[in-house]
Amino acid sequence: MTKNNLIVFILTIGVFSILNTEMGVIGILPIVASTYNIEISVAGLLVSLFALAVAVSGPILPLLLSKYNRKMIMIISLGTFFVCNVISAFAGSFWLVLVARVVPAFLHPVYVSLSFAIASSSVSEKEAPKAVAKVMVGVSAGMVLGVPVMSYIANLFSLEIAMLAFALVNLIALALTIIYVPSMPVKEKMSYGSQLKILKDINLWWALIAVILLNGANFGVYSYLADYLERVSLLSTEFVSITLLIFGLANILGNVIAGRLLSQRPLSFVGIYPFLLTVLFLVMLFLGNMGFVIMGIVLIWGILVGCAANINQYWITRVASNVPDFANALFLVATNVGTCIAAFVCGIFIDEFGINNVVLGGILFTVLSIGFFFAGIKKSPKEKMLKVNKAV
Repeated sequence: MTKNNLIVFILTIGVFSILNTEMGVIGILPIVASTYNIEISVAGLLVSLFALAVAVSGPILPLLLSKYNRKMIMIISLGTFFVCNVISAFAGSFWLVLVARVVPAFLHPVYVSLSFAIASSSVSEKEAPKAVAKVMVGVSAGMVLGVPVMSYIANLFSLEIAMLAFALVNLIALALTIIYVPSMPVKEKMSYGSQLKILKDINLWWALIAVILLNGANFGVYSYLADYLERVSLLSTEFVSITLLIFGLANILGNVIAGRLLSQRPLSFVGIYPFLLTVLFLVMLFLGNMGFVIMGIVLIWGILVGCAANINQYWITRVASNVPDFANALFLVATNVGTCIAAFVCGIFIDEFGINNVVLGGILFTVLSIGFFFAGIKKSPKEKMLKVNKAV
């Protein structure tokens, strides 16, 4: 394993440890509520306030910390997650657990955006999407494995052991970072003002809106997928769980596929993606009530959702390639905003037309995204420079 590949691998483990902490708690909320004798809605604050902290810090902290040694920031982020998860394991009060959850959440976008930036810069520009795809696997794996694995551990042993399992994964990533990642001082320190200038670029705003809409299309519908599978596809609880696992594992495959396609023919791939997603939603609209058919649809959709994660990251960073840390932070903010807005809109579709028509919300967001994607299909500054150099 080369030095750069080792660093990318460590970043993938680190991102997995953070996403595992974020998502894994969903699987143990009933146990949290029972342990601390609180309502499940109160226990849900562990999820909602974590997400709120990510949304608040996303556009701010990565920018403020962009001048400091990247290894130091990585160590501080992972160390904070480790310590806070240990505190959560032995906390005697739910409110202490809540504080221990929210504090590290502010560093979530710092570490994740930094990981994408480091992975991208560790290889040639052409190979950057593949490197980012490897780190994205850590995101997907954390989302897929976190919930069932931590639920299993908590039920088999205890809530405390589950919390310590979060901490153990953080500790592994922290140790690998300390031992194998070299010091990464920022060579060209950009002022905050110079980084914020990118917000004046209209192409960045086209990209942000496109990403908000595309991520909203996928996760607006996904937010209600479990209910859809039960009420429309009439799957049993066991098959719903299996189908959701298939969806998550397909995400990882989608990350790998997108990494290759974005390295070879990025604009063609991005241009055709919304049309593929629209077709899939139409098939789901008319055939989603057929049990085994929906499992095939979900498998293909899972691959497309995994591809979308890479597309969204690529589409924003290609426009703001001169401020990679800030660009990746904007990517995280845009995807979260898209999910929040689309989940609300898809909820309206459900109230008005029924759960079987939730995909209409996804189709709406996908179709709207097409215009903004094509508005942004222009050569980025680096792509223009490469074209000039080849001509010379």
